[in-house]
Amino acid sequence: MKKLHTTTATTTLALLLLLVLLAATSLRVAMAGSAFCDSKCGVRCSKASRHDDCLKYCGICCAECNCVPSGTAGNKDECPCYRDKTTGHGARTRPKCP
Repeated sequence: MKKLHTTTATTTLALLLLLVLLAATSLRVAMAGSAFCDSKCGVRCSKASRHDDCLKYCGICCAECNCVPSGTAGNKDECPCYRDKTTGHGARTRPKCP
């Protein structure tokens, strides 16, 4: 009976480890930007003083809206979803997308 319990525990542990590995792999893929967003955000953030932050938020907005306004600034009317994303609520609300 003890051998059966050990085998079950080992199998459960192996399945749990496999599940963790699969979850980590899918998270890494989800966090990687698409070629479309990477190229559009690269242009959008090319002149930004905080380049890494710009790329991060632009990538988030692009993934949610499937568009990025042309140019390095302005033109947000080309993409209303991108334009209307904000952080926070109330008095501390600011535009989320660069």
